[in-house]
Amino acid sequence: MKIAIIFSISVMIFGIFVISLFAQYESQIHTYLQRSVPYIGTDIPRIEGVNGNGIRVAIIDTGVDFNHPDLFGWGNDGKVVGGYNFIHEGQPPMDTNGHGTQVAGVIAADGEIVGIAPKAKILAYKVSEDGEGVSSELIIRAIEKAIGDKADIINISLGVNKTNSKIDYAVNRALEEEIFVVTASGNDGPEMKTIGSPGRNFGSVTVGATYNNLTSSIVATLDIDEKPYTVIPMVGSSKLEEPISGNIVFGGYGKMDELKKIDAEDAILIVERGSDIEGELLYFSVKEKNAANAGAKALIVYNNMQGMFLGELVHEFMEIGYAPQIPVVSMDREEGLEIKESIKEDSQGNLHLFYNPDFVTHFSSRGPVSPFYIKPDIVAPGAYINTTQNNAGYNFTSGTSFAAPHVSGAAALLLQKNPELHNHEIKSLLLTTAEPVSDAYGQEFSVHESGTGRLDIENAYNARLIISPPNWVANFSSEHRIAEKQFELKTINTTLDSLDVKFEGSESIKFSHVVEKDALKIAINVSDEEFGTHEGKIIVNHKDTRYIVPILMHYTPGSILVGQQDQELLFEINHPEEWSFAKISIINSNDGKEKTVTTTPNKKASFEIHENSEYWIDAKIRTDGNTSSAYNVIEINSIPENHVKENIISVPDKQIILITVILIGIAIFGLIKKRQTN
Repeated sequence: MKIAIIFSISVMIFGIFVISLFAQYESQIHTYLQRSVPYIGTDIPRIEGVNGNGIRVAIIDTGVDFNHPDLFGWGNDGKVVGGYNFIHEGQPPMDTNGHGTQVAGVIAADGEIVGIAPKAKILAYKVSEDGEGVSSELIIRAIEKAIGDKADIINISLGVNKTNSKIDYAVNRALEEEIFVVTASGNDGPEMKTIGSPGRNFGSVTVGATYNNLTSSIVATLDIDEKPYTVIPMVGSSKLEEPISGNIVFGGYGKMDELKKIDAEDAILIVERGSDIEGELLYFSVKEKNAANAGAKALIVYNNMQGMFLGELVHEFMEIGYAPQIPVVSMDREEGLEIKESIKEDSQGNLHLFYNPDFVTHFSSRGPVSPFYIKPDIVAPGAYINTTQNNAGYNFTSGTSFAAPHVSGAAALLLQKNPELHNHEIKSLLLTTAEPVSDAYGQEFSVHESGTGRLDIENAYNARLIISPPNWVANFSSEHRIAEKQFELKTINTTLDSLDVKFEGSESIKFSHVVEKDALKIAINVSDEEFGTHEGKIIVNHKDTRYIVPILMHYTPGSILVGQQDQELLFEINHPEEWSFAKISIINSNDGKEKTVTTTPNKKASFEIHENSEYWIDAKIRTDGNTSSAYNVIEINSIPENHVKENIISVPDKQIILITVILIGIAIFGLIKKRQTN
């Protein structure tokens, strides 16, 4: 199976026009990394001399160009102290594509540009030659090699848009060895449920992408007749001092002869991407120029195929001397056609473009991946990142591939400062101290889009409280309206005094807490009948640092009770309506393996278990033709170790052994029969 690299959605803008576009903000393009790095809070660690020294970061990618002056050297005395070339075994893991070198620069560049942890060392594992794909086997072998090479951190900026249990199992092996694993969420947004392996792994830190601290980090809002639509500013559009208002007018493909037939003066023009003539290249710059010449205030371009797209007004084929005159945004085909069909003579639109560096990028893959945990975990700058490129160059690029190494670098700084901390404690520091991020309308992004928020290294570095776990998925039903959770509290060179705890969420939720020794005990009571999934957060203030623990609350009409008897899980379904059938999925959190059983009101449901683990229970309950969900979680730690060992051979393995024994028996019987015949 081939796995696509979570590669650049790549706002790959060629040197001349990038420099001309941004010259008003920076005299040298290579300073762009120096926008994202200080923006997420690296100043304090650097002042205190914490720079990643002594930390080994494994990069599983296309290799690393260790001849780059900012990443120079192969071997013990160089920046790249080891690794392995799985493509051309026996050769050093030299990057001939550029993706791995870009990732390495964000983490540990130490030269003309400076990464998050410039003194960290790199282990380069080359699992792809051209950046187009890689076998799952090579990813797994690279993870195992990184474990053997004593990596402190593993960065994986590649993956698949589906579950791969073998990769997830390898990641779990690394986590068990106390290696901190960071994965990119993927570039399949803005649709939900687009995170694949290894980004969907429960224990790894999965990173989505936000914009960067650049004036090019602009977002847009569009309302037509008071209905909001999702739009993306095209590269080259500038922010507005105030919103633009005007009539919405359809302009075909934005050709001059089409615009002459309509009144586009002071209008917000909407046109279709591309052309009605096969082979005609109708660039966005041409559409913008035509719209501006026709007197339009702004231009909307909707896609000529499914999905969103990022357009560029400034490109290598534009007319000499061209400069955008009006703001231009892009939108998906479905919403564009909706607008086209619903336009009236008096349809009014309001368009605004403004600066928002913490906006989650349109391409960043979203969750959920499971009803039992939150993904992505966190977001970090992943747009307009300039970093090291092959052949001593620098590259201006975007993708969650470049958000993930910001978190890997941050983990290196925290590990250098606190080498005694476990990987789940480093994870807690990073997640609970993140900054909340909001959409274009000022509403905080869902946890399925941004996790706990945008990485803030300074907050994590200064934090002296570790809250475990760093988030909570709580389950409620019409029969069980109270959920309780105990969070472990661990201090770093301080005490627990002056702890302030509060809840943010629906007013219908009653919240209570108590702090006992090193534990925070939480109780939540839901009082209304608004079934569904809701979000809230626990805010903890301690020693001038704020910590945020997101809560995802499943409130379902039915419930599933889970009990244990010896090596069996016993299930009981309850529902306020008469139910006829239920399908129960049992997921082992250790390896993600899922088994199912079915039940009816007159049938007892059970499932045999062979391993101590946390088990996630997902029940689909059918009532009068409708199906609803119910969830539960049970922790099993009472299975004797000798029983676990007896069941190490899985059912498929037992079948193989049984078949082998039968075949051997048949062979022996055949030999005996042959001898008797002779």
